[in-house]
Amino acid sequence: MKELLRNLLANKPADYLEIRVEESETTSLRFQGPVLESVNAGTRCGGAIRALVNGGWGFVTFNDLAELEGKVDMAIQQAKLVGAAGSDVVLAASPVVEDVVHVQLGEDPREVSLADKVALFAGYNELVLSRGKPIVSSRVSYADKFTKLHFANSEGTYILQHKLDLSGGIMAMASNGDISQMGHVGFGSSTDFGVARGKEEKIKDACERAIKLLDAPTVKGGQYTVIVDPHLAGIFAHEAFGHLSESDHVYENPSLQKIMKLGTKFGEKHLNIFDTGLDVGARGYLKYDDEGVATQHTDLIKEGVLVGRLHTRETAGKMGEQPTGNARALDYTFPPICRMRNTCIGPGQASFDDMIKDVKLGVYAIDSFGGQTNGEMFTFSAGEAYMIRDGKLAEMVRDVNLTGNVFTTLANIDMVGNDFTPFESPGGCGKGEQAPLPTSEWAPHVRIQNVVIGGSK
Repeated sequence: MKELLRNLLANKPADYLEIRVEESETTSLRFQGPVLESVNAGTRCGGAIRALVNGGWGFVTFNDLAELEGKVDMAIQQAKLVGAAGSDVVLAASPVVEDVVHVQLGEDPREVSLADKVALFAGYNELVLSRGKPIVSSRVSYADKFTKLHFANSEGTYILQHKLDLSGGIMAMASNGDISQMGHVGFGSSTDFGVARGKEEKIKDACERAIKLLDAPTVKGGQYTVIVDPHLAGIFAHEAFGHLSESDHVYENPSLQKIMKLGTKFGEKHLNIFDTGLDVGARGYLKYDDEGVATQHTDLIKEGVLVGRLHTRETAGKMGEQPTGNARALDYTFPPICRMRNTCIGPGQASFDDMIKDVKLGVYAIDSFGGQTNGEMFTFSAGEAYMIRDGKLAEMVRDVNLTGNVFTTLANIDMVGNDFTPFESPGGCGKGEQAPLPTSEWAPHVRIQNVVIGGSK
């Protein structure tokens, strides 16, 4: 494959060319209530070519290697047309690499039969449904994908990268006829099917949590001191701040360029946010991105100050900065764009007891049941929450929605926990309709002042 790709890239009338060839094996399954809705297993092979001519991109996909030479010529012709129309793409320099990357496997999901996977998750599903009322339904899903990815470019780079992504979730739904609540268990990994095993106790806890939420009062809306758990803190780092750090958003938006100016203070010295592709086992792990650039640890906020952002070769070239290994494509049917990997809030010095002891009235928000962002504004729904009264956890409350401005919120983070927690969940990032792209979000507990929480009056 290496010689084939290099021969196809040689002596072509383009400023830059790259070819990705992807071979993948996948399995997936889904239960909805007692019904096994789908079971799938398959293989897929295809690839993509990107050509750059006079500042214009051409992008062509293929499913047959026999078509490859003609597809290369097609991508070059597209690029010429785009370049002639006045495009101005410039690529930042990147080292030439030749490497083969293997997965550091624990339990290989390819060695677990599809029947055994179905049996494992059928057992989890039955565990939820056998709890009985007020548990009324379940939703269970699992997917894995093992990929062999060849990458070659006209600068001389050739990388063969083996990659694994797997994830799943078990949801318990409770209802008393008037309201419904959910409890869930999620997992994910880039190395080990073993993370899917041994979930029985967590599933039982999720069922009881959903049941308790039925009787929990609705939180009273207002402004509170809020402590968020590591999962919700990580989601905040990804959704509310991480996307603003993706440089395609920045260079296309003059107003955001002013806000996201390097050197701007966004928080206090205990606040550190970074993005990294180096954490083996995380769903956001990858040694090289989809432009063949080595991934790295990229500081975004260091001691409260904006010090970096995430780049592809194109965004780095436009902004006169260095690539960070953040060019990612969901698969060969998409061109790579600027995406996060594992986005983290770094550990601080505070214990949970330090955070809670002087809170007269506050909320402890745990887990996330989704949310949305719109520029600087965000709304997140906590999966579980408790009031804090006189420095102690009090009653469970439900329907806790945290709303605010990301920059105001960053400035209001007054304590960061010392309990930095790796956490892998199913799903993934949905930017650019390339979803779900595997990402991770790790963090400690974080305390935030003056958070607006929607609820009852």
